[in-house]
Order: sequence, then structure tokens, then C-alpha cells
Amino acid sequence: MNHRIAVLYPRAEIVTTIKKLAGELNKEYAGKNPVVIGVLKGAFVFMADLVRELSFPLEIDFVRLASYGEEQVSSGEVEILADIRLAVKGRHVLIVEDIIDTGKTIAFYKKYLKDKKPASIKICALLDKPSHREVKVEVDYIGMTVPDKFLVGYGLDWAEKYRNLPDICYVEENTD
Repeated sequence: MNHRIAVLYPRAEIVTTIKKLAGELNKEYAGKNPVVIGVLKGAFVFMADLVRELSFPLEIDFVRLASYGEEQVSSGEVEILADIRLAVKGRHVLIVEDIIDTGKTIAFYKKYLKDKKPASIKICALLDKPSHREVKVEVDYIGMTVPDKFLVGYGLDWAEKYRNLPDICYVEENTD
């Protein structure tokens, strides 16, 4: 099947959104020294840009979760491929995610982290796709609400392709 990649949000709009999110986080986490956990692989570009805008002390870790594989739709089964190494007990935790889609992955991971008894857990997502939500999940910081399109670029992939695009794009399937 043929497809075409089209820009949905250009890089300049992403930068503005990240600065707005960072402003909110700088107020929330001043003096709290949180553990900031990036959800790999998708959130690595967003998280790198976001943490450079943060003005408070923090520690960074990553978790690698899987639910998509090479498909455009989630399998619904969430698996921890690589867990964090930092202790979160009694700490404020900020999970950084590229996109909240069905909600299954982030709900699973938030519940998993709760068992480790952090002081708080909040979620910061660059993109939110509420039209696909299957599990109710509270997202504390949302950059942009996106339409029901398959997105790639700026860390988001399709079978490991397109992560390096500087813009957030969507896949258009050609029916010709």
C-alpha cells in the first residue's frame, strides 16, 4: 500500500508548545527534585527538548514499554522491556510520554509505579489523542490534542521509521 507523509505540526509550533509545558512544570516542581521518566522509544526527542527548558534539579531515567510492535494499532498487551534503575519511593515522579492514545500503556505503567510508593506521579504528554481512548487516564500536562490520524516524526515511528523527522506528521494512504 502506498502512503505519503504530511506535516501536521511544524517544528516551530512544537518548540512553542514545549516552552509552555516547561513553564507549567517549572512552577510545579520547583524545589522538588523529581525523577523524570521518559517512555522509550517515542518520547526521547520530546524529553530531550523538554528537560533543557526545565530550571529545577531533577534526575532522569527511562522505561521501555511495548504495545505496538510494527502495527498502526496497539496490541493491548503492555510489556516492560527495560525498567527504570532509580528508586522512586517517596519521590515525586513525572512520566514523559510522546502520545497518549488508547491510554492502556500509560495506565499500566502508572499503576506499576504506584506500587513503588512515590510521593506523587504526574504525566506529561506532548500529544493527546482522546478519540482513541479505551482506558480512562488522567494526563496532568498536555501539549496538543491531536486528530484521529496515525502520527510519525519527532520521535514517533511507524515500524521504527520516521522518528527522525523534525515535524509531527501524519500518514496518508494513497488509494490510487
